[in-house]
This record gives sequence, C-alpha cells and structure tokens, in this order.
Amino acid sequence: MTEMTKNMAVFSGSVNPELANQIVDQLGIPLGSVRLEKFANGEIYAKYNQSVRGCDVFLVQSVAGGNVNDALMELLIMIDAAKRASARSITAVITHFAYARQERKAAPREPITAKLVADLLQVAGASNIIAVDLHADPIQGFFDIPVNHMTAMPLFVDYFKRKGWDPAQVSVVSPDVGRAKAAKKFQTLLDSDIAIMHKDRPRHNQAEITALIGDVTDKICILNDDMIDTAGSLCAAAETLKAKGAREVYACATHGIFSGPAFDRIQNSCIEEVIVTNTIPVPVERQVGKIKVLSIAPLMAETIKNVYSNNSVAALFA
Repeated sequence: MTEMTKNMAVFSGSVNPELANQIVDQLGIPLGSVRLEKFANGEIYAKYNQSVRGCDVFLVQSVAGGNVNDALMELLIMIDAAKRASARSITAVITHFAYARQERKAAPREPITAKLVADLLQVAGASNIIAVDLHADPIQGFFDIPVNHMTAMPLFVDYFKRKGWDPAQVSVVSPDVGRAKAAKKFQTLLDSDIAIMHKDRPRHNQAEITALIGDVTDKICILNDDMIDTAGSLCAAAETLKAKGAREVYACATHGIFSGPAFDRIQNSCIEEVIVTNTIPVPVERQVGKIKVLSIAPLMAETIKNVYSNNSVAALFA
C-alpha cells in the first residue's frame, strides 16, 4: 500500500459524485466511503465507513444544486464528523462556493454571506480550502486558513485555441467591469483584442447592458464570466455585441448554475456555444446543442496532490 493510499482520503458529498470519481481516478486511489442520509424531518446525517484517524481528508462538494442550503450543511457536517474522527487535516474542495455573490454590502442593512460561509467552514473544522473561480478574489481574505484559489481559465484558453482562429479576429469581452481583470488575463493568453461592458442590476437575476467599451465589429467575441445563473444577462450581452457588429458570439463560464429558464434562453439566443466546466453537474440530456462541458477533474486532482505533498499549487499555472 502506497503512502498516498494510507494517508490520503478523498470523500464526496452528494451533489457531484461523478466529479469526485473522476478526481480519484486521476489520483489513482479509491473514493472513500461515507454514509449520507436524511432524517424524516430533513436533518442531515453523515458517518464515515472507514477510519480517517491521522488521514489528510479531502471533501469534494459543490455547494450548488436544487437545494444549495442542504449542500452547504452537508459539507459542514462532513467536516465536523472528520474532525471528531481524528483526521490529521481536513481540506474542503469546494468546486462551487455558494453565497459568494454577496461579498460586500452593496446597500444598507444587507448581509455579507460570503464571510458568513467562510466563518461556518472554519468553525466546523476545515483546515484548508480549495476553491475554483470565486465570484470575487477578496473572498480569500475572509478565511484565516489557507485558501488555494484555482481557475478554469487555462481550460477555456486551450479550448478556444483549438478552434484555430486568427487572434486578430478575436475579442475577449468582459460582461461587466468587475470581470475586466480576468478578461485582460484571458485576452493576453489568447493574444486577442478586449472589450468591456457595463451593466446595471435593477433587481436580482436581472441585468441591463448600458455601455460597451471597445470595437467588436466583425470580431468573434468570447464572453467570459465566473458563473451563468438564469442566463438573462449573458443573452442580453450577446444581443448587444451582435447589435454592435460582432460576427459571432461565444461564451464561457466556470460554473454553469443554469437556473430556471437558462437552458431555453441559451438555445434561443444568438450565442454559438456556451462552454462551462463540471464544477456543478450539468444533466447529460442538457449537454447537447449549444452547451459544452469541460472536466475540471485533472486540475482538481493535481491541486489535491500538491496540497497533500506540500508542493507548489502556483506551479500548476506556470
């Protein structure tokens, strides 16, 4: 038995077991066995079916899905169970970090839920966090434990480079000013042009595009965001780009939440393709037409391996 199989234990929450299985396949170890159930009143129960004493435990959970609150509570309970079972370290591998959109007070008397979730994870007993494309980089500072903040951008860069487009004909578009820094990095990696949109949100899950900075005439535009929820703002942005003379519009986002009318909106939009990762499971029957799903598993496996062996995580992007 290798040192890795003796000391590393990877478990999956109930939201995205397929991704967890892909990760352990990459690592060459079995997925740990954990019993996850609900009592009749909805309370969550977790019990590890194997010893984790002295193990470096990695808990893979996407805090998303039909009941995001259950997903979060399940992760907290799994952390607590591992702590009380004498795990040496507990790393929460949170492929989608819920409540991250409320990372500041945008109006009086609002909560900062991203900080609240960070506090809950630490109090539960997490000693490490691995996250993927947080909604806002400063969320890392809400933790007093190490946060390894990974990004799916290299996956998207490779995907679009394989299209064989002339970089001079491509423009990476930030859907709002908050994504401008990420768009700049994306543009540099593709050696393309860049454009930035400005949008207002009159209410939750509703957006209005009010300005576009940059020339997209006859360009292949790539809208890049961290998540797609109802796809309202994404489709509105695509329509604006077409109205401004864009030849084609593509979109990519790490987290495909796809709430409510999202799939129908995308299928009926002018967007050619929408590329997401499997940080949140996308139903197989929806992975057709314009929706393309890339696997984040190789990146997560390498990150877990480097965290476990105390090697550099930044080297994964070198």
